[in-house]
Amino acid sequence: MNAPVEDVRATRILQVDPRAGYLERRDEIDAAIGRVLHSGTYMLGDEVHALEAAFARHAGAAHAVGVANGTDAIALGLRALGVRPGDRVATVSHTAVATVAAIAMAGAEPVLIDIDPVRRTMDPQHLADTLAAVRVAAVVVVHLYGQPADVAAIADVARRHGARLIEDCAQAHGATWHGVRVGGLGDAAAFSFYPTKNLAAFGDGGLVTTGDPQVARRLQALRQYGWDDARLSREPGVNSRLHELQAAILNARLPFLDLDNARRVAIADRYDALLDGAPLRRPVRFADSAPVFHQYVVEVDRRDALREAVSARGVATGVHYPVPVHLQPAWRSTVLGPGGLPHTERAAARVLSLPMYPQLGEREAEHVAGTLRAALAQPR
Repeated sequence: MNAPVEDVRATRILQVDPRAGYLERRDEIDAAIGRVLHSGTYMLGDEVHALEAAFARHAGAAHAVGVANGTDAIALGLRALGVRPGDRVATVSHTAVATVAAIAMAGAEPVLIDIDPVRRTMDPQHLADTLAAVRVAAVVVVHLYGQPADVAAIADVARRHGARLIEDCAQAHGATWHGVRVGGLGDAAAFSFYPTKNLAAFGDGGLVTTGDPQVARRLQALRQYGWDDARLSREPGVNSRLHELQAAILNARLPFLDLDNARRVAIADRYDALLDGAPLRRPVRFADSAPVFHQYVVEVDRRDALREAVSARGVATGVHYPVPVHLQPAWRSTVLGPGGLPHTERAAARVLSLPMYPQLGEREAEHVAGTLRAALAQPR
């Protein structure tokens, strides 16, 4: 971990700190930006092509196609896999609303599945129960908080029902399932490079990986108006091009992704030790996967009061996510799996994200844990 700040008690500890990530790699990032500015090529040039090749190698996928953002990555990934307007697509409600919005952008209807209360990702049994009654064209499995979902069980259910599988890897760059990196486990996978992600740009950016060359070619067309090599639109597409500047920044940062993920894991290990025995539920580790701790999420009673108490002591926290998608006004009519989503609703009321970013110092982590334990000990 980095050297600690001089006095953490006098410094507000942020929940995320994108600026710290820039300052640590400023020389590499500034050089990459300058390289693009001097190149004279600003859209779909060498930087994007280099990132697509390097990221595909890192993810263990045959192909990668850069797009404008992570939401487009899901929507275009679904379209490239053959999902058509009017089809239904299953995913979870305990996720960023972007996952569900992307399904709608593809013209499909979301079907929302409950989560496993321990892993907090899609419950394979609830998916199976739902698909026994509802036909879907695809399943979007979300690797949440950097923790891979139970991919083998979910993929088995999807296969049995003839559904394509797309991974939402926006929070899990570099995580592994049985030693295989996420992004190479489904028919396609969507990544976001939003500034707070494990691999982050300085604006929006996204990418789709796939092992199917036909899917990759269709993605390349869809991201640019459906054009073929002669710039004729063979089908309706969109404008969803990854910018050269963002690709260059990502090229500068990708070589450090595994190191930064290891630092996140070290911070999580420290939190685990410091919070042992506290009246909360820490993240559970699973033998089948290696998480990358995009977030370190605990579950506590009276979450909002506790959050206010630690904020008053200079520690910022986050809630990912306070209102499940199916309870938000725009999505209240969405189809739900049988029995509703009780585990999703319970988690939404109890999850709390502690400060987590690679530059967080050891003394800062100790201060966070100590502040949280002190607040938990106060009568409420």
